[in-house]
Amino acid sequence: MLTLADPLEYARKCFGDRVAVTDGEQAFTYAELAERCDRLGVGLAKVGVNHGDRVALLSENSHRFLEAFFGVPAAGMVLVPLNTRLAHTELAHIARHSGARVLLTDREPGEEANPVEHVVDMPDGYEQLLADAAGGIQAEVRPDDIAALFYTGGTTGAPKGVMLTHGNLVANAFNKTLACSLVSDDVFLAAPAMFHVAGIAPLTGLAWLGGKSVIAPRFDPSLCLDLIAQHRVTIFLPVPTMLAALVAEQRARPRDVSSLRLLGHAGSPIATELIRQTHEVFPHAELAQFYGATETSSVVTRLRHEETTLGTDLAGSCGQPAMGVAVRTVRPDGSNCEAGEVGEVLARSNAVTVGYWDNPQATADAIRDGWYHTGDLGYLNDRNFLFVVDRAKDMIVSGGENVYSVEVEDALYRHPAVSEAAVFGVPDDKWGEAVHAIVVMHAGMEVDPEDLRRHCRALIAGYKVPKVVEISEDPLPKSGPGKILKRVLRDRHSVR
Repeated sequence: MLTLADPLEYARKCFGDRVAVTDGEQAFTYAELAERCDRLGVGLAKVGVNHGDRVALLSENSHRFLEAFFGVPAAGMVLVPLNTRLAHTELAHIARHSGARVLLTDREPGEEANPVEHVVDMPDGYEQLLADAAGGIQAEVRPDDIAALFYTGGTTGAPKGVMLTHGNLVANAFNKTLACSLVSDDVFLAAPAMFHVAGIAPLTGLAWLGGKSVIAPRFDPSLCLDLIAQHRVTIFLPVPTMLAALVAEQRARPRDVSSLRLLGHAGSPIATELIRQTHEVFPHAELAQFYGATETSSVVTRLRHEETTLGTDLAGSCGQPAMGVAVRTVRPDGSNCEAGEVGEVLARSNAVTVGYWDNPQATADAIRDGWYHTGDLGYLNDRNFLFVVDRAKDMIVSGGENVYSVEVEDALYRHPAVSEAAVFGVPDDKWGEAVHAIVVMHAGMEVDPEDLRRHCRALIAGYKVPKVVEISEDPLPKSGPGKILKRVLRDRHSVR
């Protein structure tokens, strides 16, 4: 079996003179990238990092982030990417919980530096670390060794350290390569946060093919469109909130995006109206949806040519299982659901995590008999297409009726004034839970909340219509990968 040391070594030997990564004004061939990864491993070993030790990384997207993703695990160490949007106290908790010995960071560290032994600033300290290193580490790395700890975004609770092995990430690389039909001349735009597994893992398969990565330091719709036009980007995989911003920017200031062959999305459910708008604005790009989780490294299902499902019985599906992945839905007693019956979504593959760092109870709850319990509710149709209807914790029970927040959000998104929407349940003396919506309007647009309720009533059943529609002047809170944090919104509402 293979490890993360293999794709870069393969690329060094087969595509050494090809450009591997472009980051602003800097560009590195695969030979140069592999050399820098080797030096990083040697440099970390010189400051006392041993096999299995954790190395925390707090940084925006960069070629150095990519080097750490390959170089740290290849040297037998464990990478711990940190969410740049977390507070210093939260970062310190993760650094302490993971037992990180070194922190690589491109910013002035706060409390997160306290638990570690060494802080390496980026770029200066990092470049000096590489300059002082020579040779390579002949690390004895096995496929079942932990390569990285990706801490979950915390959309439903406190972050947990997802242990992804070399084998997990290699398996996902093959799955993702097939799911995206990656080829050697693809140019991939790495703009979603690399500290999230979905933002960094696709680059593994790309290295095996000798493709090129173009890095944006962070997601900015204007910058992303400029990079697509400048570098003739062929693949971009943002989350739906990013996709919506991209659509708005391209409408306002169009660029030449004719090179874009695949515009995918993942991370959270998407409104069918946004799919329609995206196809209208990017008519030459194939739209695709990918469903997965940090615990699955990340791809579970894929729906290619999503634009063709509009107006069909496949609208709203997130596709069929990716090659190498098994999916089923189960009832609360663990028995399999019938076609069309809503149950919890389970996934099994070689890419599924071995568990949570230092959390055996969470591991036992989530992984049973080799199946990862996603916590999502969904159903499989008679052709094995998966439809995710809600997070189990986001489903609203109002007056004895199940209300799936995704369905209500989709209705809200179909109003032309709505830019963002989040729907969740709030305690209600009469109904048990009441449907509550918070929406953000497009710039320069206003609408009365009662008009939005009437709009919903024309599209969905009356018991699903929000009892209250709250207009927010501020963007909705999001995790680092761009998922709307309903937990935060519910908590805010509960203390009012």
